[in-house]
Amino acid sequence: MLERDLVIVGAGPAGMAAAVSAYEHGARDILLLERDQYLGGILNQCIHTGFGLNYFKEVLTGPEYADRFIKKVRAIDKIEVSLKSIAVHLTQDKILTFIKPGAIQKIKARALIMATGARERTREMIHIPGDRPAGVFSAGLAQKLINIEGLLPGKVAVIVGSGDIGLIMARRFILEGAKVKAVIEIQKQSRGLMRNVVQCVEDFGIPFYLSHKISRIYGKNRVERVDVVKVDENLEEIPGSKFQIECDTVLVSVGLIPENELMEMAGTPSIPGLFVCGNASKIYDLVDSATRDSEKAGKMAAEYLRNSR
Repeated sequence: MLERDLVIVGAGPAGMAAAVSAYEHGARDILLLERDQYLGGILNQCIHTGFGLNYFKEVLTGPEYADRFIKKVRAIDKIEVSLKSIAVHLTQDKILTFIKPGAIQKIKARALIMATGARERTREMIHIPGDRPAGVFSAGLAQKLINIEGLLPGKVAVIVGSGDIGLIMARRFILEGAKVKAVIEIQKQSRGLMRNVVQCVEDFGIPFYLSHKISRIYGKNRVERVDVVKVDENLEEIPGSKFQIECDTVLVSVGLIPENELMEMAGTPSIPGLFVCGNASKIYDLVDSATRDSEKAGKMAAEYLRNSR
């Protein structure tokens, strides 16, 4: 079994900021695990601007923001990076099991930072009934397909929910030559940042239905249409308000859930020397804020290592 002073799970903006901060505060044996083949996490697919204004005092794209920290991590020889490494098990003794190509390894960490990010809520979680055809995507998956894989998921889309990723993908579909028939939000106001409502929806003339929900999805092989209905203050359907929208794609953008299954697996709410940062801790609106809080996690981990010797 390997033994390391500090292991960080996740090399998105939170994990990288925590690693650099831990080094700056005295940690000298740091292992940074990342399940993807690149550092940067979700920022790699966020090619729009709007990042870095608070932290770097510049307007950057997601990859540009990530690159600032990738360079910092790569410049520190005390930070070992292990890509294509998927953490699969954690014990109360901070023994972490991870899989990488050709091997399964266990590491006993003196301190551990979980920067595992978040996952998207799905259609099933918000109980949209109907058929189960192709063409229903989470907004983040659609973003990856377009921005990373170069694939357009559909030609005529409806967005369910007004989270920031969904709003941004409404604009992205338009820019790629597709149509966006509507953004459907069950609440009275958008869940996303106002700048995204203006720049991604209003500026492109996309119909925005507040206090509405999709009540059914239709389609044999591919999505064909959806039912939309207005809801009252109790989120109950208003009789006689139903109408249909024809589309071939439904993007679900109804929020994120912190990815903390590994900590739940350990079976205790508190483990000495375990720290959590980024969206694994709480969902942040701005990566700049997640970065600053993750730097605090790195500092606390370094202090824990120093005090526990």
